[in-house]
Amino acid sequence: MKKANVAFLFLMFLAFFVMNTTIFAQSEPVMYFCERYDSYDGEVGVSDRFTTGYLTVMVKNDKALRLDDVAIQYDKYNFRNGKFEYYKKFYFNVDRDMKYIFFSRNDESDLEFEDPGFYRVFLLDEDDRTVASAIIEIIP
Repeated sequence: MKKANVAFLFLMFLAFFVMNTTIFAQSEPVMYFCERYDSYDGEVGVSDRFTTGYLTVMVKNDKALRLDDVAIQYDKYNFRNGKFEYYKKFYFNVDRDMKYIFFSRNDESDLEFEDPGFYRVFLLDEDDRTVASAIIEIIP
């Protein structure tokens, strides 16, 4: 009886993958970080762990993001209470048809991580709804 149950579960698992021929690893926009982005080298120094300083936030999606006014928000982890707390926010304008965007230091937004710690970083739409997010560690 036990072999029949195992065989049944295996067949159900196999049937799921046969019926669902399109499987996506990521259905939402992906956020990640790099030291800088340039048109020749592309993403330089991609990681999720950096020293203090300026970083570039990358967002990639399969389809156009359909956004105009966005914000990058940092929430820093507070080890005393075990919660993420608002740290700072930067505003950007983007084109609606973009599906690959980099956010870097400019005159209005420095995108600097001054203090070591763990940060939750969000890409927010014009209504402050989360489009993408990721966690990054900043070390001394």
